[in-house]
Amino acid sequence: MEHLLFFYGKDCSHCKLMEGLVQDLKKDGIELKHMEVWDNKDNEKVMLELDKEPCGGVPFFVNTKSGKTICGEVSYQELKDWAEGK
Repeated sequence: MEHLLFFYGKDCSHCKLMEGLVQDLKKDGIELKHMEVWDNKDNEKVMLELDKEPCGGVPFFVNTKSGKTICGEVSYQELKDWAEGK
């Protein structure tokens, strides 16, 4: 199972912005598992179980290896550091 999770809502403007950064990560060889939560209740349940802060919404990122999360919009460098467990 992938350890980098990207929880998003299909029509979320903040998520769409972060999707661009996620695609930039992919170009750098870092892949995230996309998990839509507004229409997929199973994915929503997983997100709620992992949301310890709580973030309470999307976009929400979880690195299951490092235990680090990101809530909301961040810069490319912050997202890359999170993905690399920094």
